[in-house]
Amino acid sequence: MKIIVTGSLGHIGKPLTIELVQKGHEVTVISSNPERQGAIEALGAKAAIGSMEDADFLSASFTGADAVYVMESLGSGRYFDPNIDIIGAINKIGNNYKQAIQQSGVKRVVHLSSIGAHTDQGNGLLAFHYNVEKILKTLPSEVAITFMRPVGFYDNLLGFINTIKTQGVIATNYGGDNKKPWVSPLDIATAVAEELVTPFAGRKIRYVASDEISCNELASLLGAAIGKPDLKWIVIPDEQMLKGMIAAGINPKIAAGLVEMNASTNTGDLYEDYFRNKPTLGRVKLADYAKEFAAVYNQQ
Repeated sequence: MKIIVTGSLGHIGKPLTIELVQKGHEVTVISSNPERQGAIEALGAKAAIGSMEDADFLSASFTGADAVYVMESLGSGRYFDPNIDIIGAINKIGNNYKQAIQQSGVKRVVHLSSIGAHTDQGNGLLAFHYNVEKILKTLPSEVAITFMRPVGFYDNLLGFINTIKTQGVIATNYGGDNKKPWVSPLDIATAVAEELVTPFAGRKIRYVASDEISCNELASLLGAAIGKPDLKWIVIPDEQMLKGMIAAGINPKIAAGLVEMNASTNTGDLYEDYFRNKPTLGRVKLADYAKEFAAVYNQQ
């Protein structure tokens, strides 16, 4: 099969590309960074250098493909842009994908959405995933689409390293003893690869998770891995979290969206649809990831 992978060689894109190439598929990876071309070709894939914000480029890249994997990203650095309208910018990318899919004639799409995409209310920044799903659902019915809805990424835990080193705790506005699902990008890549090559008609939602563990249990697991067996996960008020993010330079609207997202994690509302449609858990467990977390922790 001829398959297009967007998102360059990120946490999902790289293992996805490796798996598809190893299985004999002709893969083209879209990247906005010309310096990634060599690394893409070294994996046995073709590189298409351009932007997901350019609908004509996407359309040309998608033409002739049997299937495409699409995801939206502006880069976390954009969170510090005081002028960014992140919802509007992501909606534009979603519309670019819609245009490119229609113009190219591709009939099989796998879209990286997210937990929380079942609603546009109370999920904070994740509302943009709901929006893009809604945009793509307006494509003609002959376009088969799988909406992948992974839960919280393991790699997001790396954002706690600074607080652990400076304050000796994990501190955010969610936590507690309730089990929460987490996912490895490796398991997402495997699930995406399965969907891309599986014949399908219509529209489908697939949640992806690797492990379920409470935040308090997770703190103990990570603490043991980094030599801090007494590491605690502290829940702080929403207002304190918001002030801290804004003080760090994050765009206030984005900070508010992140705080609301976390708050819905704490209430369980974010996972309401996930638990109604619970998937089989993936193979990479948090006990495995704790070793990787510890390696990064010790390097910083």
